[in-house]
Amino acid sequence: MVTRVKICGITHPDDALMAVRAGADALGFVMYEPSPRFVDAPSAQKICAQVPVFVTRVGLFVNHSREQVGSICRQVPFDLLQFHGDESNEFCASFHRPFIKAIRVAPGDDVAQLVAQYPDSHGVLLDAFVDGLYGGTGRTIDWKQLPALKTPVVLAGGLDPDNVGLAIANAAPYGVDVSGGVERSKGRKDPGKIMDFMRAVRAADDV
Repeated sequence: MVTRVKICGITHPDDALMAVRAGADALGFVMYEPSPRFVDAPSAQKICAQVPVFVTRVGLFVNHSREQVGSICRQVPFDLLQFHGDESNEFCASFHRPFIKAIRVAPGDDVAQLVAQYPDSHGVLLDAFVDGLYGGTGRTIDWKQLPALKTPVVLAGGLDPDNVGLAIANAAPYGVDVSGGVERSKGRKDPGKIMDFMRAVRAADDV
């Protein structure tokens, strides 16, 4: 199986096109203002307009209100919504768009039970739990301890060109999500790191 790759935290059109040229399947846009990778709706709209077809544009939300999500989605043509906060399945599904739910995994968590709370999700993104932080922690989860799930799994949290191959070998995910691991500064991507990440993913797929 070919592992899908999402490059998250896109803030600049040059970075978006660079990621696409490298072979990224999806680009993530952080609509959460406290994040150093936040991008406002008008900027996200301009970048998304340049993204070619067959590349998924993902809007990332963290405990936004229903009105905020609706307003942003009317401005930005996201193909997929990603909810990274404490949202319920009912809330996530209420926008009538495909969505994935990010689940922050702490040691000892029953991952299967957490995933079961989101039956309408098109997939789950598994990230490391750090109290008070919603992503961007730079920490990995224990890939070997993940249960077999029917829901497509996207691995996130602390991935970079050096460890993504090991993550794929241990967990065989549907996809992987990277942000800080391919940056030269917060919010700006590094072309060499993106290419190294993509090569590492494809090498792992070929094993």
